[in-house]
Amino acid sequence: MSLDTDDLLDIDDLSPAEIDRVLDRAAALKAGEDGARLPEQTMGMLFEKPSTRTRISFETGMTQLGGHAIFLGPDDIQLGHGEPLSDTARVLGRYVDVVMARLFDHDDLLTLAEYADVPVVNGLTDAAHPCQTLADLLTIRETFGGFEDVRAAWIGDGNNVGQSFVLGCAIADIDLTVCTPADYAMDDEVLDRAAALGSAPTVVDRPEDAVADADVLYTDVWVSMGQEDEREQKLSAFREDGFQVDMDLLAGTDAKVMHCLPAHRGEEITDEVMESDRVVVWDQAENRLHAQKGLLVELLDA
Repeated sequence: MSLDTDDLLDIDDLSPAEIDRVLDRAAALKAGEDGARLPEQTMGMLFEKPSTRTRISFETGMTQLGGHAIFLGPDDIQLGHGEPLSDTARVLGRYVDVVMARLFDHDDLLTLAEYADVPVVNGLTDAAHPCQTLADLLTIRETFGGFEDVRAAWIGDGNNVGQSFVLGCAIADIDLTVCTPADYAMDDEVLDRAAALGSAPTVVDRPEDAVADADVLYTDVWVSMGQEDEREQKLSAFREDGFQVDMDLLAGTDAKVMHCLPAHRGEEITDEVMESDRVVVWDQAENRLHAQKGLLVELLDA
């Protein structure tokens, strides 16, 4: 059975049942209990933004499924330069079976999806990172045995990873609390979408309040790729308001710690936390591979 959606542009393109199916497939593939394969199928991977984990996990996953992945970096293809992006998308759809794109501008992803006659998967844009959220949900499910009664907290920047996580928690019915500096909050449109899906997160001002009852605490870099000109301003705001995840913040709670990586140790999270038994970061990173394999198999109806 294939997914109802042709593309994964953000996590709420998937219904709760579809997310469960992708995660079930991912878990079975991870355990070696599912023999699904994608022989002779090719994935085109478009990278405007570099990434260690996204490239390796997708390329390895496609290889393990018996297919082939083609990497196209900024020096190989200049999206929207030389030919319209719509033309590039049309041609890619004639060559490959699925497109994974890691782009700056979410609108470019929408154009690819409109004109490519194959599934398009968002490997990250400025607005969303749904494949990371699938890995996050798989990690939470493994760690806690499911989603029921799990309380999560997001502390830090209201960035693309956080916004997809907000939507993912709403779909999975995970009780989420969000704490960001006022100037770097989650987009109101994302909060409205979460409310329509089930429930918007609770928003608090102090990190201590967010983590107080949390089972899992999630943070990410304060300065994302492409925001280098905002670095000093953002670092000042996050440090002043005490948003670093350190052992003092974790005191009095048993919360597990998640981070999508790369971690800027000494900024949003301390080295001590990263090297502690509190983190499930490495399981989370590995689960990018398994979650994306589950997604690809389900999208391509293998």
